[in-house]
Amino acid sequence: MDAPAEPVAGGTPVSVQAVSKVYGRGDKAVAALKEISLDVAAGEFVCLVGASGSGKSTLLNLLAGLEKPTAGRVSVGGGRVALMFQEPALMPWLTALGNVLLPIRIHGKLSEAEAHEEARRLLTMVGLRDFTRRRPHELSGGMRQRVALARAVAQEAEVLLMDEPFGALDAITRDLLHEELEQIWRDRGMTVFFVTHNAREAVRLGDRVVVLTSRPGRVAADVAVPMPRPRRTDSPELNALAFQIGEKLRTEVRLRGD
Repeated sequence: MDAPAEPVAGGTPVSVQAVSKVYGRGDKAVAALKEISLDVAAGEFVCLVGASGSGKSTLLNLLAGLEKPTAGRVSVGGGRVALMFQEPALMPWLTALGNVLLPIRIHGKLSEAEAHEEARRLLTMVGLRDFTRRRPHELSGGMRQRVALARAVAQEAEVLLMDEPFGALDAITRDLLHEELEQIWRDRGMTVFFVTHNAREAVRLGDRVVVLTSRPGRVAADVAVPMPRPRRTDSPELNALAFQIGEKLRTEVRLRGD
């Protein structure tokens, strides 16, 4: 039965209980997720990895309230939820400053002068202090994602859902954005649920890495990442754990097909 996302009490801002999602009916039915259960504690950084078609984005859409589960319960507790996609989805007619101003104005808590000051502060935080008047087509891919990250933070969300936001970027830009995201997470105390297909990226960022099977997506493993921060993607410990997770993914693909 359908169950909408709803707030939960206590310290677990994300709770997924026996959730399944099926698209279509009868012979055309496709099961994207099957009986997934998962809790994410307040302030935790959890990465979700899986092969293409494992239901990663479907689970994120359920958490964001964009879709409803076929069965089970999805709960996002407390306050606001922000969602960041692989494509930055900026308003092309607005400047970088104008895009970040949008959620600040919607909240309506600040005067216009204060809203501009806050938007500039957020763009400075992501390294775009000198690019506030540029429109999206005048920015590189990494810069556009920085604007999207600043806009997500501007929503004052307690939970940030990220769907492969750095997947299309080069390795150096991605590494810099990892550092910026980690600093924002620390400063803001946000709960982050980060979807990726890259095991090294998951180990670089996450407190935990949750591995999904191929379709229909199930939880195949929930791996704690005990390494201290900050982490480097070229460290032997990080690469060893990423290799283990990658092997688990490859095993799932071989067993179930992709």
